[in-house]
Amino acid sequence: MGRPHHVQAAASGPSRREFFKRSGAATVAAAATLPLSPLAGAATAAVFQHGVASGDPLADRVILWTRVTPPVLRSAISVQWLVATDAAFTRVVLRGQAKTHPARDYTVKVDAIGLQPGTTYYYRFTAEGADSPVGRTRTLPTGAVDHLRIAVASCSNHAYGLFNAYARIAERADLDLVLHLGDYLYEYGANQYGSLRTPEPATEMVSLSDYRQRHAQYKRDADLQAAHRQHPFVCIWDDHEITNDTWKDGAENHQAATEGDYAARVAAGLQAYYEWMPIRAVDTRDLRKNHRAFKLGNLVDLLMLEERLSGRAQPLSATIATPFGNGFVQAGSFADASRSLLGAEQESWLFNKLQTSTARWKMLGQGVMFAQLKLQGAPNAQGGGVFLNSDQWDGYNPARNRVFDVIKGQTGGPPVGNVVVLTGDIHSSWAADLSQDPHNRDLASGGYDPVSGNGSSAVEFVGTSISSPGVDGDTSGNTANLLRGINPHFKFINLHKRGYMLLDVTPARVVGEFWHVDTVQSVSHVQTLAAAFEVREGSNRLQPAAQTTPKANPPALAP
Repeated sequence: MGRPHHVQAAASGPSRREFFKRSGAATVAAAATLPLSPLAGAATAAVFQHGVASGDPLADRVILWTRVTPPVLRSAISVQWLVATDAAFTRVVLRGQAKTHPARDYTVKVDAIGLQPGTTYYYRFTAEGADSPVGRTRTLPTGAVDHLRIAVASCSNHAYGLFNAYARIAERADLDLVLHLGDYLYEYGANQYGSLRTPEPATEMVSLSDYRQRHAQYKRDADLQAAHRQHPFVCIWDDHEITNDTWKDGAENHQAATEGDYAARVAAGLQAYYEWMPIRAVDTRDLRKNHRAFKLGNLVDLLMLEERLSGRAQPLSATIATPFGNGFVQAGSFADASRSLLGAEQESWLFNKLQTSTARWKMLGQGVMFAQLKLQGAPNAQGGGVFLNSDQWDGYNPARNRVFDVIKGQTGGPPVGNVVVLTGDIHSSWAADLSQDPHNRDLASGGYDPVSGNGSSAVEFVGTSISSPGVDGDTSGNTANLLRGINPHFKFINLHKRGYMLLDVTPARVVGEFWHVDTVQSVSHVQTLAAAFEVREGSNRLQPAAQTTPKANPPALAP
């Protein structure tokens, strides 16, 4: 999802518009403009062109990542790493050595084990006589937790715009974590989906070399580097990490006649993803598996879902003409209970995690919208109406019903309260009550009251894109208001702004703040709070909220 209406043939790209610092140009000259730590210099710019990153934190460990660019290609390179409780490295707590080589594209990934829970650490690498920039990370807390701050990002299209939103995330010193919900990079060639910056390579990425080059370009972006350097990331992929609208056996944007075997393309894309991202492999024998759980003390169980490559059935075509394009109804193949978004194994895992969680909040980090989005509303007993997007959960309604059944306690277990769904993909901002039958006003038969929120089983926050376009012409909000009128379970819709979400979590409530940047066409430091909604403990429905207060005296950002 999130694609151009027509993919144009690749053409020569525009000038770099002197955006060397943010363009990811494959030159040492561009790398030399990156922000450096006091320990670094010209050697750092050459050797550590792609910065540092951390991710998949647990209570006692975290993945540390970098990439070495050797002046001369060699069969192996030794890399030293340090972890300390201060940015000057006077209190080193861990140190070690790793090796990298061409077979892993000279990337380095270390699982730094033996750390303390809920603690901020600083780290750096040394290779080829140079120190990397200093990175900052944080382990997950254990026990009783009273406050968490989490940024949520998705859909960063390097060709379409600058990553100003990443820069704003980097500046927030009080974050515990950054969630990236997919479309970390895009597959298209030059001028096919954005022309502000030219992709590397200039053609669509298909081979392992293509995917590696594109990851390398993104990792040279100064704003993305800053976000990675300051905060640990927990990431899932969506479709564009491979190609548009992927499913387990194919994709909308894959043509076997000219692009080869789909499984080979997926394998190449995933190899590069695991090389270039600070993430643990769930199963090294099957890299398509990416669902995993993170426990943030007694406050949050975070369940990250894989919704593209391991179990998704082929999307069905929408064939009912509407003013917004083709829609569909929940009949025929759309009602086939055997069609899955997650696959049987991941469904079982998710249901068990939900039913056995003892955390106050159960958060699902996932790619596509869970809430029903209709062009014509009707109760389920009358067919449910006309739906808009078959790529999201609406196109897999029986599978969504199985999730609702678990949440509502209709599968033999107790109801699961305090579920918060977090979503990316759609390049726009949405906040929704989650009802299995949102256009049925009879609560006794499982309906929903949009005024009180009664009948809502959970809530969903959908974050906008870092830079990818939405419905950018809807500056008046007319289209958003029309959709809200048809779908009153949505409490907020903005279709035309870029940015990120900020979650402020306590035992009493989860607040979702929608932060928007003013432009992605030029460098800007402007951001605006567009809206805030909260779900109170035990309510399972949204209400407007005030802006939250940052944590006092957070650990210092990395220099």
